[in-house]
Amino acid sequence: MTEAAELPQAPAEAQAVFGELFPEAVRYAELLADAGVKRGLIGPREVPRLWERHLLNCAVLSEVVPEGVTVCDVGSGAGLPGIPLALVRPDLKITLLEPLLRRTNFLQEVVELLGLDHVTVVRGRAEEVLGTLQPVQVVTARAVAPLDRLAGWGVPLLKPYGEMLALKGDTAEEELNGARAALSKLGVVETEVLQVGEGTVDPLSTVVRVVVGESPGGVRFAAKRAKAARTGRARRRR
Repeated sequence: MTEAAELPQAPAEAQAVFGELFPEAVRYAELLADAGVKRGLIGPREVPRLWERHLLNCAVLSEVVPEGVTVCDVGSGAGLPGIPLALVRPDLKITLLEPLLRRTNFLQEVVELLGLDHVTVVRGRAEEVLGTLQPVQVVTARAVAPLDRLAGWGVPLLKPYGEMLALKGDTAEEELNGARAALSKLGVVETEVLQVGEGTVDPLSTVVRVVVGESPGGVRFAAKRAKAARTGRARRRR
């Protein structure tokens, strides 16, 4: 029996969450269970719990994403949370940022197969695209790195007064408390831990929300952005 055959039937909650794009969500789950496993993007043991632990867990992040914003999913991997978010929120303009070629190839295939015209795949690390990727209003991430390190990558990609939404586990409060000094240096002015997915997922999904002020990333990254902008203008003049 192949990994794809082991994919359980979608729960009723999935139909409610994904609505008209439920068939596309099923196709994405099938791709994860088959090509995703074969290419090493997810473990085969994750297939039986793909819906509850992965797709729905990520889709409910939409509850706290503002309407019509630009989003960058940092370290997108197999497309979590970026693709489930795209399936439930066609109003968003989403960039899936991922450094590994085999993952970006998979992501591009998924985006094309599902017809997600509002999603763009970019290969690169967050620190590499700073100054070339247009700043966004929201950064998302899941299982990428500890919060202090993740913020160092994600926060500088934000527009002033933007926010980073990180899906975390049971230690979210503890992780946030340990990262406060680092977050302050990055220009973060507000933090909170949210529970989302009431009536859809159990346990609820935990989201750490950090909001920046007028200087995302702090003084050091403001200088980097200015330098990148000058370099970009100089290249365009050539």
